[in-house]
Amino acid sequence: MANQVALDQAGITRTTNVEGGLIEKNEGRLTGILLDGAVDLVYRIVPQFSQSEKTSALLNAQVNCFAVGLTSITDAGIENAGLKLNVINLIDSLQNKDTLKMRINAMAAIEESDYYTTKGKIKKAALSVHSFKLYADGALGSRGACMLEPYSDQPNHYGFLIHPPSYLDSVARKISSMGFQLNTHCIGDSSHRLMLQIYEKYISKTSNHRWRIEHAQVINPIDLDYYKRNQIIPSVQPVHATSDMYWAEDRIGSVRIKGAYAYKDLLKQNGYIVAGSDFPVESINPLYGFYAAVSRKDQKNFPENGFQKENALSREEALKAMTIWSAYGAFAEEETGSIEKGKYADFVILNEDLMTMPEEKIWQVKVGSTFINGKKVFENRED
Repeated sequence: MANQVALDQAGITRTTNVEGGLIEKNEGRLTGILLDGAVDLVYRIVPQFSQSEKTSALLNAQVNCFAVGLTSITDAGIENAGLKLNVINLIDSLQNKDTLKMRINAMAAIEESDYYTTKGKIKKAALSVHSFKLYADGALGSRGACMLEPYSDQPNHYGFLIHPPSYLDSVARKISSMGFQLNTHCIGDSSHRLMLQIYEKYISKTSNHRWRIEHAQVINPIDLDYYKRNQIIPSVQPVHATSDMYWAEDRIGSVRIKGAYAYKDLLKQNGYIVAGSDFPVESINPLYGFYAAVSRKDQKNFPENGFQKENALSREEALKAMTIWSAYGAFAEEETGSIEKGKYADFVILNEDLMTMPEEKIWQVKVGSTFINGKKVFENRED
């Protein structure tokens, strides 16, 4: 949302149009609400953070991550892509100084593909860059997700693609030729189908590709087989199901909702699924996602029988999705993701057993301590 000053400085008027986005109007007047690609018009005029501000933000974020038991994260892209390369270099320098201890799997921006064509992948103990983040469509809540049929609560509106299909195809072709991993944001069933078809076109030329669909939120059931025959990884955020369940059916209706947040159906395709949190959109606490994955309820225990409980994950599946399967999705399964000989001693100690405790209390579990490389980096002193 932008005020009139921001709109003026960005040069946005009632006649401004933008590809892959929407500038909302009410009776011909600007509302200040910008969707997806339109947001970039305002981002361009926002003052950039200084190096010291970025450093402080990274180190503060690390403190917050350790406190909820996170030892490794995947940075799924910085919205202002022009900053991405700079931030990756900053992360590398802080890790070299051992001030930033978090293991970070960073997805590079598509705009940096020429740089990585020359540089190649980065694989260090704490930093990996071997993938690119691509956006196919917007979000379901804003009706920016690209759908095969119109939105149930907005006739004749299908959402939209952020980029034309020809561009999405060209990116996949280039990333395939580089031998990098491609991770594409797909929310709607139309963008989902398009990207699965594009993936199938190119991944056969890339060995051990591990290409991912990020969010995999709404899928037409007939498209599930693309995952299986191409070994595509679904990367989901279980809290989305319980955050969206109050209104999602209003958007897409009672039939399509059955193909939404279908984590069990996606798991069945290849026997694995990657689960994350999507913070800062959602909470940073991974246990909220674990609880949502197994219970399909909010933290008030609603709904009584769970939201589309047939697509809940078992506790073991949810745990693997957040650890060893996520490590696999980040090409890190030989170093992290499980506690065993030869891997980094990254682990957490919780105050209760996630696998046996009452389901309704899972989200309240506290992290007692967090370790990286066998060294304690967080201890809960509240108790």
